Amino acid sequence: MRHSNRVKKFGRERKERKALMRSLAESLLERGRIRTTEARAKALRPFVERIITLSRSGTFESRRLVRARLRNTISLGRLYRSVAPKYATVRGGYTRVVKAGFRISDGAKMAIIELV
Repeated sequence: MRHSNRVKKFGRERKERKALMRSLAESLLERGRIRTTEARAKALRPFVERIITLSRSGTFESRRLVRARLRNTISLGRLYRSVAPKYATVRGGYTRVVKAGFRISDGAKMAIIELV
């Protein structure tokens, strides 16, 4: 049974999972849309939505918290210049996960996650 085990581990240790989510989030914020496996997209969604919600306020403390989660200055700049103002009045649901078939090599379920 998986009671109280909500974290998807992806066969990685904690630091590796954190780095995976960080790099996926940075790619999504830079490009606006990425193609990845369905499980990764579903795990990335709450991570990115929390970051966008924090960045909407623009306070010093929220900037520090966002900076701790994202290290790439390009994605941080894009987040504060174009993404956060776009969602200033929206109350949630900033991302969309669309199923995209199966990967040819190993048959993994693929999905596209994009900013709405």
